[in-house]
Amino acid sequence: MAKLAQSTIKYLIEAEFSCDGIVEKPDIIGAIFGQTEGLLGQDLDLRELQRTGRIGRIEVKLENTEDGRTIGTFFVPSSLDSSETALIAASFETIERIGPCNSKIKIKAVKDVREMKRKYVLQRAKTILEKLLSEEIPQTSKLKEKIKESTRISRLTEYEGLPCGPDIANADEIIIVEGRADVINLLKNGIKNVIAIGGATIPEAIIDLTKEKITTLFVDGDRGGDLIIKEVLKLSDVDYIVRAPEGKEVEELTKKELFKCLRNKLPAEEYKKTH
Repeated sequence: MAKLAQSTIKYLIEAEFSCDGIVEKPDIIGAIFGQTEGLLGQDLDLRELQRTGRIGRIEVKLENTEDGRTIGTFFVPSSLDSSETALIAASFETIERIGPCNSKIKIKAVKDVREMKRKYVLQRAKTILEKLLSEEIPQTSKLKEKIKESTRISRLTEYEGLPCGPDIANADEIIIVEGRADVINLLKNGIKNVIAIGGATIPEAIIDLTKEKITTLFVDGDRGGDLIIKEVLKLSDVDYIVRAPEGKEVEELTKKELFKCLRNKLPAEEYKKTH
């Protein structure tokens, strides 16, 4: 729009015009300056106001109609006070000719740019606050759950060098998983009698535990998981087999998925018959 610093613009004059013939933008600009010259005195002369930066560059939007007329709108930014801006706006309506054509100009609006900014700021502030309340500030229940989750994860310990939950030594039933991340996911969801194999080979400690406790092997739903099942069944005395859904890993399962898988565990002897 006008070459005025955005911080100095106070008002924006919007005027509609119509001409009986075809005119161009220079004709409109010339009429605005020429036919208002001296009308309001030297202090409100448009050329002087524009030279000193109190009136910005005039922007014109026009179109030609099918009946040979020209209609459009022009915009004049102002850093004058309200009364001076109103006088400038009213002077535009005295213009009777644009180029060689009779014309009529009507002030459509004088907008307070600061008020427009205030409305924008208010609306934007509402949007930001709504987002802050709904997304950024966590609900109390979520904070509590994060604390519980953190506490559960902090209970990660070791059994003969293998990552496990705190109940692994005392529990009658245990769950064997593939890796440390699997242990953490089960701990996060309240399952504490879990231990990880922790590698490609089956540790002696795992083999011994399967002889002492009721044992469930919980593996990923991929070929790697199938290979671990075969290895564990060959070397140990595991009681149940659980496999994650096809293509999923134990470490990424939700609480609902974890417990659903564990409910559907398959006795090791039955697994051997079907695989």
